[in-house]
Amino acid sequence: MNSKDSLYIIIPAYNEEENIRQVVEDWYPVVDTRSGDSRLVIVNDGSKDNTLNVLKSMKADRPKLTVLDKENGGHGSTIMYGYHYALKQGAEYVFQTDSDGQTFASEFDQFWDERSRYDMIIGNRNHREDGLSRVIVTKVLKLVIRLCFHVTVTDANTPYRLMRASVLKEEIRLVPEDFFLSNVLLTVLFTRHLRSIKYIPITFRPRQGGVNSINLKRIFKIGRQALGDFRKIDKKI
Repeated sequence: MNSKDSLYIIIPAYNEEENIRQVVEDWYPVVDTRSGDSRLVIVNDGSKDNTLNVLKSMKADRPKLTVLDKENGGHGSTIMYGYHYALKQGAEYVFQTDSDGQTFASEFDQFWDERSRYDMIIGNRNHREDGLSRVIVTKVLKLVIRLCFHVTVTDANTPYRLMRASVLKEEIRLVPEDFFLSNVLLTVLFTRHLRSIKYIPITFRPRQGGVNSINLKRIFKIGRQALGDFRKIDKKI
């Protein structure tokens, strides 16, 4: 049986050998100071570089580090894989961030302090430092969500979110396993079903190393597909 307030931090990783060691060093202390059943879970999404080997080498002296390895399926499916793992293990709170070093573990405590009052606490990237194109994408996504789902969200796709596991377990059933924008849809579901949500401003710096796999051409393609998917999903929820 899990200790009270067990926390599972889910971090997807794909070809992040330049960043992953620092990411683990930054985030491992967060779970190390929580209850005995808390875990830092890195989900390797079929990386072709040395990411998995680096992770394996770091496990020896970090008992709360769990490394999961899966075939490449994309960011959304990898997050879902991690969420389902955390729920299966009995996590009481699930937090997700990314492995590119854009977020700060030092800002987590303010989220944790509010955990009992909200079903989801999301970082609001109100001062993004990763380029104008990403700011535009966030604003367009906000508009698309309003048109498709008739809800208003502050920042739907932030990779910095703390969720009550019991509520996540209910909402995640409506998210397709291979859906690329799984965090977006979860934000929509929590909002539409009137779950208690709080947005807290966070720092969001540029990628700290490696190559960004998302470019404007791919963003446009994802956006066009998402618009169609959103319309189909809206009929089901």
